[in-house]
Amino acid sequence: MDNLVAQDWARIARHWTIAIFYDLLGGPRPWKFSWVINFEKLGTFPLYAFMMMSYHNNSAAAWIYLAMQGTYGLLWIVKDVAFPDPNFQNRLTIAGGISAFTSVLLLYWVFGWLLISRTSNLAYPLPQSAWFCLCISLCILGCGIMIAADAQKYFTLRLKRGLITDGMFRYIRHPNYLGEMIIYSSFAMMVWHWITILILAWVWIGLFGVNMILKEASLSRYEEWLAYKKRTWWLLPPLL
Repeated sequence: MDNLVAQDWARIARHWTIAIFYDLLGGPRPWKFSWVINFEKLGTFPLYAFMMMSYHNNSAAAWIYLAMQGTYGLLWIVKDVAFPDPNFQNRLTIAGGISAFTSVLLLYWVFGWLLISRTSNLAYPLPQSAWFCLCISLCILGCGIMIAADAQKYFTLRLKRGLITDGMFRYIRHPNYLGEMIIYSSFAMMVWHWITILILAWVWIGLFGVNMILKEASLSRYEEWLAYKKRTWWLLPPLL
């Protein structure tokens, strides 16, 4: 019953997401969703570099954050060229593309602004050098998990449609989302401001959570689904 309630909630949320991001106000559909995403990813590095010059922020934290989120954006472009996500190839109306950018992607740039503008206090719970090491390590780990999972999914499904139960999906059912969450957790930890928590809560619950619930509902049509679900974790092993 709980699964059915979650699926109903997710379907309603997906309906509104499509209406706001894809179909808003109708009209021509000049942009692919991937183009809107890539604009944000590709623009992160030069935007943050400009911010650093504008705010005269030459701190180690600013340079490290530029490298983390800026390089992640460049890696995303490489990934999109090598193995594009089919889910991002749908076209958007002009208003839908603007809505998708301003309500999600633009919020990711708030992270860097908070740090570079010195709005965030950066009162880390560990010495800065140790905290930087932790954040960089999580960012690299998340990129590795996300890219490996997306690559496996893309090339496996090109050869054979069906349930993927090995490789990156052997123990975790949504490793690509796990990688993304680790990456943005590292960004939030570097910024160290409560606003980043609100942004991630919106994206993780309103978008990632909906997508994962509906993905599992779709995959349940496969005969081996129940056995696979029983022996795997949603994202991480239970803590208790």
